[in-house]
Amino acid sequence: MRDILDLDRYPLDQPDSPAWQALVEWAQAELAREGMFDLEGFMLPGAVQGLIDSVASRFAGEAFTQSRRHNIYFNPNLTDVPPGHPVLTQLETVNHTLCADQLTGSTLPELYHWPQFAHFLSATMRLSTLHPMADPLAGVNAMAYFASDGLGWHFDRSEFTTTLLLSAPEFGGDFEYRTALRTDTDPNYDGVGELLRGNDPAMRSITLRPGTLNVFRGKHTAHRVTPVGGNTPRIIAVFSYFDRPGVTFTPEERLGFYGRS
Repeated sequence: MRDILDLDRYPLDQPDSPAWQALVEWAQAELAREGMFDLEGFMLPGAVQGLIDSVASRFAGEAFTQSRRHNIYFNPNLTDVPPGHPVLTQLETVNHTLCADQLTGSTLPELYHWPQFAHFLSATMRLSTLHPMADPLAGVNAMAYFASDGLGWHFDRSEFTTTLLLSAPEFGGDFEYRTALRTDTDPNYDGVGELLRGNDPAMRSITLRPGTLNVFRGKHTAHRVTPVGGNTPRIIAVFSYFDRPGVTFTPEERLGFYGRS
């Protein structure tokens, strides 16, 4: 892994070392405070460029394009809010996905299945263990956002989301988020409505650099990617782990996420 990751700065290969423990403790503190942490320069520049060279040209002819309108909860049946409430606002998401079986031969599956990567992530999340998915299409994906594409405000289904930025656009494509905006028992419609109106002072925006690993609590943190501008796409790798082995999507879920089952 030393040929693709900066293991001097981020010693994921030395889980018994004081440096590894210090990194984990810092990440845990960031997750508690901000709901996310970033490891800038996690992937070495040459490895990032190699991935861009291997996948960027394939999006045009091989990727599944998903374009949908949705509210922030991805729930079309919000019946307990009055008509006209901001949480009913229709948002737009457009992205293009290469699935796990289309990334064979690249370094992304190698990183995804590296045990020390999952071990580090589980430690930062205070989980006993994390396992790669057994799904032939999910697990690790590459996603691209071209000019005018973006990711509308939403909450994730999973507790944590792990991404690696490979390519940054010329402008736009900023990651905006609002930490701890809802709970498992309280959707916080009024608070979410203020965010959608642009009236939430706790909303934050970051611009990531290629090679940055980003981990965030997406289940309770509202987040979006602003529309991309320019000729350079925003490309990310998305890594999905579970606390049990053998997890797969249903054929219906694969069809919805990837256009094939």
